[in-house]
Amino acid sequence: MAINIAVLPGDGIGPEIVAEAVKVLEVLNRSFGLNASWQEGTIGGIGYDVDGDPYSEATRKLAHASGAVLLGAVGGPKWEALDKPMRPEAGLLGIRADLGLFANYRPTKVHSQLLDASTLKPEVIDGVDILVVRELVSGIYFGHPRGIETVDGERRGFNTMA
Repeated sequence: MAINIAVLPGDGIGPEIVAEAVKVLEVLNRSFGLNASWQEGTIGGIGYDVDGDPYSEATRKLAHASGAVLLGAVGGPKWEALDKPMRPEAGLLGIRADLGLFANYRPTKVHSQLLDASTLKPEVIDGVDILVVRELVSGIYFGHPRGIETVDGERRGFNTMA
């Protein structure tokens, strides 16, 4: 069975990390018969620089035509002055909403060979093997204020759950 992957390196450290992940895909194809193919697109700050949009229509089409998305980090000081809808993070939120993604998984496992490479004491992290599941569909991620009020001189949005 073949799988098509949308590779979206992002910006900052994203392209460096995603390049290494693509090397893993190449080994899996060559040595284990993964039968994966991939096409690269833009997202985030690089998406804004190249396409004028942090989540362009071309990237949206690529993501929808793929069976998986390999996404790197987005964001950085270069794009902080942009209006909110054009910032790199808008691309990340856009693809999450567009593809109906509701969680991300952050596994953490410490291998004994790497204990001394950590800034934490080995006796504190030895044997750590956890999975953090982070919900991504409400609150600060996708909430849209239905109104803005001023309380004690501070503005705040209210009734943000759609």
